[in-house]
Amino acid sequence: MTDLADRPGLATPLAEHLAPYSANEAVMEAERCLYCFDAPCMHACPTHIDIPAFIRKIASGNVRGSGMTILDSNLLGATCARVCPVEELCEGACVLNHADKPITIGRLQRYATDHLARVAPDPYAAGPATGRRVLVVGSGPAGLSAAGELAKCGHAVTIWERGELAGGLSTYGIIPLREPIEVALGEVAMIERLGVEVMTETALAEPAALDAALGDFDAVFLATGLGAVPRMDVAGDEHTRDGLVYIAQAKLNQPDPADAAAKHVVVIGAGNTAIDAATVAVRRGAKTTIVYRRTAAEMPAYQHEYEFALREGIDFSFLTQPVEVLTDGERVVGIRCVAMQLGEPDASGRRRPEPIEGSESVIACDLVVRAIGQDGYTGDSDFGLALERGYLGVDAELRTSRDRVWAGGDAIRARGAASTVMAVQDGKKAAAAIDRFLQSGSDTGSESGSATRGADHG
Repeated sequence: MTDLADRPGLATPLAEHLAPYSANEAVMEAERCLYCFDAPCMHACPTHIDIPAFIRKIASGNVRGSGMTILDSNLLGATCARVCPVEELCEGACVLNHADKPITIGRLQRYATDHLARVAPDPYAAGPATGRRVLVVGSGPAGLSAAGELAKCGHAVTIWERGELAGGLSTYGIIPLREPIEVALGEVAMIERLGVEVMTETALAEPAALDAALGDFDAVFLATGLGAVPRMDVAGDEHTRDGLVYIAQAKLNQPDPADAAAKHVVVIGAGNTAIDAATVAVRRGAKTTIVYRRTAAEMPAYQHEYEFALREGIDFSFLTQPVEVLTDGERVVGIRCVAMQLGEPDASGRRRPEPIEGSESVIACDLVVRAIGQDGYTGDSDFGLALERGYLGVDAELRTSRDRVWAGGDAIRARGAASTVMAVQDGKKAAAAIDRFLQSGSDTGSESGSATRGADHG
């Protein structure tokens, strides 16, 4: 059980894949660090945590100060300690890779942030009130990061969250062995105690709602994420499960009874969500196969996630394309596939998969889970904002095409890899830009209302 398990409101122990460090283990690992000047690990961190400083503080016994160093750069340091692809970022850049093994930066960060959550659950206070009001739409990592930073600046912040619980993918979309729900909700609670109002089951659904919000708030930050997993456009697709819903039900311990009883699960896709969905299935005792139309070299999941899946006993069927979900009445009995071969590169730069004639085969299964990405934005869901390749278009300061509206997180990830830590950095960056705008004395009521009138309507 980690330190967080002792906090009020956390009902269950945290069953994580990696055990927490003891104090002695943390100090021993911290003392391996070279505390590099101009450390490459720090440059590799999207939120630019001062990694040598926080590790040195662990070594010296100042664990609370270590946690504060982390949160000064990343308010969601406890989540990122668990879900960041550290093998690709900070640990991948560690100079000790060339001599021994990298410092376990993620586990040390988890040790420090968990300790801080226990001894100082309210590490920051809201700044002096500015009289400005900001709406944050979405309470995932980008939204929480922005809300917390804006509250520290003294702005009154309200979050609208369409789900029943706040926290976004950290709450719903990351399997418990990577991040227990208590960690995600603990960070939400910390942001709320900064004075941020979190309104769940409240959505921004259309341009008219954005117009109304701009009448009541001085600025809006859109951290809405993306949509559901798209359909596969094959016969029988209506009998498949959305991978994010499948993971969310497991995270909330509310699985569909039929899903939980499945004996052979096929997961379509090979990204990190597919790995997580397959892990849920295999840990329930099901034979689990990931089906992917390209090879291991092209799969979107990180290499360490692929290796983890192999250790879990998950099978992979590469160069395989589903063409039909087979059913007996309403019951799934298999999935018909064709073998693929790789042709010329497509727009993504990866070689295009092409079907091999006469290569049909059937994989027997009783549950098919789709994990093939998420729906982007269209003219029906774009809040009247300019788009870039199906994502909300923003400038260098994350401003959208609409005055007083910023955006970040997965909603804008037209380029580069989407990740929790990048979303946190977006929230920081947007909060700084919004604060500069609000503190500049700009006429925030130029479109459809003023700050004073908005406060009266609050």
